[in-house]
Amino acid sequence: KLVPVGYGIKKLQILCVVEDDKVSVDELVEKIQDFEEHVQSVDIAAFNKI
Repeated sequence: KLVPVGYGIKKLQILCVVEDDKVSVDELVEKIQDFEEHVQSVDIAAFNKI
């Protein structure tokens, strides 16, 4: 969901489940950051391992 931060800036909040055996969190963050034109930064707010 889009969450307003301030001054017209919004952040995209995503909830997902990552299985360590299938994909690493670091790899997922890198793939998201590849969208340099649209993504300024990536923050992990909560983390649970399965």
